[in-house]
Order: sequence, then structure tokens, then C-alpha cells
Amino acid sequence: MTLANISGIVMDMDGVLWRGDVRLPGVIEWFTLLRERSIPFALATNNSTRTPDDYVKKLAHFGVLDVDPRYVLTSSTTTVAYLRKHYPQGTKVYVVGGDGLRTLLTEGGFEVSEDAQLVVAGLDPQLTYDKLKKASLLIRAGATFIGTNDDRTFPTHEGLTPGAGSVLAAIQTATDTIPLTMGKPNAPMYEAALTVLGTTPQQTLMIGDRLETDIAGAALLGFQTALVLTGVATREDVEQNEIKPDVIYEDLNALIADFG
Repeated sequence: MTLANISGIVMDMDGVLWRGDVRLPGVIEWFTLLRERSIPFALATNNSTRTPDDYVKKLAHFGVLDVDPRYVLTSSTTTVAYLRKHYPQGTKVYVVGGDGLRTLLTEGGFEVSEDAQLVVAGLDPQLTYDKLKKASLLIRAGATFIGTNDDRTFPTHEGLTPGAGSVLAAIQTATDTIPLTMGKPNAPMYEAALTVLGTTPQQTLMIGDRLETDIAGAALLGFQTALVLTGVATREDVEQNEIKPDVIYEDLNALIADFG
């Protein structure tokens, strides 16, 4: 694969650029290459705990400067965009999730409340039984159940830890209700990326570390796909899975070498 037919790049972050607070190999060199060749990029993550501004700061901490937050897409921003399209401002929302999700919902015009018409759940580092109980009772009383994403695990420098999908599974088990899920592999996040990049799917490369989300969702829409092995998926996973990326790289350095 070469960059000759690629007009834009969409990248996952956790497992592609870093694991937890550890920067992965090739990150600085990769962004340098993209900027030298004037290739626009968007960052698309299912992580709902942080705001785009939080990610801009984290990128700067790792040496990637001057990233416009408009090009940082999260499952939280996708969720808020969906809610704004389908529910009036002021709608009450109960949140099982991080501060980033709460902030974006509030900024989007929704009221975070314990007496809510909607339950929005994602990865929650401060998850408690009481939060699960409250969410379950609201859903059983008629509240709509919306999930930011259904990633079962979350890659950190310690290994794979419970992801948002684990939280959704607990609530689903307690309520017998399947959530409406916003993040990858669902189309809204990819469509948002194409909008900010101004590219078509065929001109766009998706780089991710998960077969069932990053690669599957992008391929369904016609993106070219690259899997890096610095996050969740392994070569053995690819061999045993029907989902196949166009190319596989050990890390971003290997990708850079192929594009050089």
C-alpha cells in the first residue's frame, strides 16, 4: 500500500498512539510524515471518558502539537450529536460514565440528573453498584438506554482492562434491555470523520487495533483499513476471524516504512 491513493487518515488512539500513559513507537514520526505530505487526519476513539480538548492536551504531552479539537471524534461527541438530533434541549440524562461524557452532555444542552428520561452509559472509572442499580431502575421504569460504545476491553500499559462494553453488559443483564450504541463499528463516527476530512471512504485509510470495531465498521463503509498490533488484536485473532484488514503492521514504525 502507498499513500498515492490516500487523501485522508482516520486513526484510533488507545492501542494505536498509546497504551494508557505510555506513548507507542513511531507516533512522532507518523504525525511528522502526515504533516510533511499535507495529508489531513482525524482521530476517532470509542473512549467516552475524555473531551476532545482533553485529547488535544494528551497529544501535546506526547509531542504531537497543534491538533485542532474539531478533528478529535469520540463516542461521547457522537452520542451528544445523536441526542441533539433526536431529543430537545433540557432533556434529563442519567450518566454512567466519566467526566468527559458529563461535560459534553451538559455543553450540548442536556441536564444531567438522577430523575431522567435517558440513561447514557460508557466507560466509568468510578463505577459503583449504586450507579448500576440507579441506571437499571430507570431503564425498567421506561428510560431509553443508550451506550457510547460496546468495546468489551480497554488497552492500558498494564494489559487489557474492562471497557465500556463490560459496563453496558452489566446493565443489559440487569434490565433485559439492549442499548442503542453510538461508537465504532456503527456508521455515525466514520461519517463524522469523512465530514471533517472532506474525503470519500475510498480515499480514506482507517488505522485501528480492533477488528470488530475499527476495522469492521470502516470496511463496511468502504474505507481502506490497516490493523496495528500494538493494542488489542493479534495475528492469531486475524487468522481466526472473518474480519480481515487490508494490511497488518506491527506498529506505526512499520506503517511508516511501507509508506516511505
